[in-house]
Amino acid sequence: MMTRQETTESVRPPAVASLFYPGEAAELKQNLREMLDEASEAEDPNEDLPAGQHLRALIVPHAGYVYSGTTAALAYHLLRKNRDDFHRILLLGPAHRVWLEGIAFPGTDAFETPLGRIPLAKQQIRELLRFPEVQLRDDAHQDEHCLEVQLPFLQEILNEFELLPAVVGEISPDSLSGLLENLLEDPQNLLLLSTDLSHFHSYSEAQAIDQKTAEAIESFEDEKILPEQACGAHPLRGLLRHARIQGWKIQRLGLCNSGDTAGSKDRVVGYGAWALSESVS
Repeated sequence: MMTRQETTESVRPPAVASLFYPGEAAELKQNLREMLDEASEAEDPNEDLPAGQHLRALIVPHAGYVYSGTTAALAYHLLRKNRDDFHRILLLGPAHRVWLEGIAFPGTDAFETPLGRIPLAKQQIRELLRFPEVQLRDDAHQDEHCLEVQLPFLQEILNEFELLPAVVGEISPDSLSGLLENLLEDPQNLLLLSTDLSHFHSYSEAQAIDQKTAEAIESFEDEKILPEQACGAHPLRGLLRHARIQGWKIQRLGLCNSGDTAGSKDRVVGYGAWALSESVS
């Protein structure tokens, strides 16, 4: 028998299950575990957090798992080793489907994947509506894949957590940095930023473009990152601006493109993963 809470809860259902990742729960869990195991086996000793550092943000790609899942898994493997530190995930990515200014949260109570439902941090979302850059837009989330593909990884790794999911449109780095100062005041909040890199260049061209983008990311030069270099340029620039102000450290976890995984080398999409941390000493 369904409870009254279950019948009245509004849920954003999966939009890209069976397209970007397996749509059946058992197959999905197996896929996730294989990618995370591969990340564990490939781990470089230098890819752990430096001593005295607390993880604050991860940058991950958002293509189909066959293309970018192994790169994303490098970041999620690091999260798995630090999972007890976090109770809330701030998930940001670009608005692929609708045009908007500022950032848009959904009005629903939960997000759903084949692995179950994830509750949203509704109280925090309501409090954020006082900022002029923040709005509720269910249409911006309805068919958006960049946030959804991250959710099964989080469900596999974390026990209980709340989600603050937002798609980001046109917004200045300073404005987003100011919002992040509020959102990340609690050290148990982790920022997960979803972005791919260059799109549809030849393999060698993409390697050169993505290397320059990686260097800009790693030197916190947000002004050098253009939308044609990363579809999540707007949230990425805001994160880098905030990280530079806060004095965070950054480390590259992986960099490749679809020509390295499951695609041809004629027209590739770039993928990268990074971890950002702050000193706790």
